[in-house]
Amino acid sequence: MAQVIGEVVYAAMIEIAKVPQHDKFQIITRHAAGQLIYPSEGYLGIDYTAGIIFIQVFWVAGRSTEVKKAFYRKIADDLHARAGVRKQDVFINLIDSAREDWSFGNGEMQYAPT
Repeated sequence: MAQVIGEVVYAAMIEIAKVPQHDKFQIITRHAAGQLIYPSEGYLGIDYTAGIIFIQVFWVAGRSTEVKKAFYRKIADDLHARAGVRKQDVFINLIDSAREDWSFGNGEMQYAPT
């Protein structure tokens, strides 16, 4: 399942968010029952199960609301199609950061403003 989640998120990042090819840095962590806290009674009209998947993406700020909506939809649709995950159980959080907030190695700011 972790492999599928990683592939689905990366594909959406390339196709919808237009991130550069090979920009694939992921941490996938499995948790035991009881280690994921969510409102079992639901939230905002969405009901969750123990199969909930939390996805958090850090990326460079500046994408439109429409791109973000398409990104969410693509991930939920593809996880449902490829792994049978309930769309309601796909929780996604985006963290926008400035270009200068990234170092991909060597202690350098590869996205430094010019």
